[in-house]
Amino acid sequence: MTFSRRRPLLVLSAVAVLAAAGCSSSDATAKVAVPTPSAKDAAACAALDKLLPDTVAGQKRHDPTPKSPLTARWGDGDAEIVLRCGIPRGDEMNDPKSNGVQVNGVWWVVFPRSEGPRFVTAYREPYIELLTGTRYAHDASVLQAFGAPVVKATKSL
Repeated sequence: MTFSRRRPLLVLSAVAVLAAAGCSSSDATAKVAVPTPSAKDAAACAALDKLLPDTVAGQKRHDPTPKSPLTARWGDGDAEIVLRCGIPRGDEMNDPKSNGVQVNGVWWVVFPRSEGPRFVTAYREPYIELLTGTRYAHDASVLQAFGAPVVKATKSL
């Protein structure tokens, strides 16, 4: 039986890949794509950022990178909540079969995902997206914390 010197390198490479894949977004520096809204919408998002709570659904705020008033983050793993303000209005918002929910004066369109639901504000500018973990798959109560700040910082259409 011959022993190849490449095998240990392949094993180490495989271990490194598996370790990287096993890292979750619980890292406080997890990256979130920052939207590129108009100056008017960016100003509204900056105002919203100042109104956002320190805790949502029992999860503490720890913002993603790059640091921006257009993004915020609470919790991690299956309890993660990521807010992105100033997203473009997607075509999926035109689907008359989409489900919606009104919570504390804000209408949200609900988009199911395997990672947890995605909520997007409706009838308000700028558009705000909440990406949530699987813990909130059947629970829109996470939206309660966002009602007053969203109403105060955004414009009703």
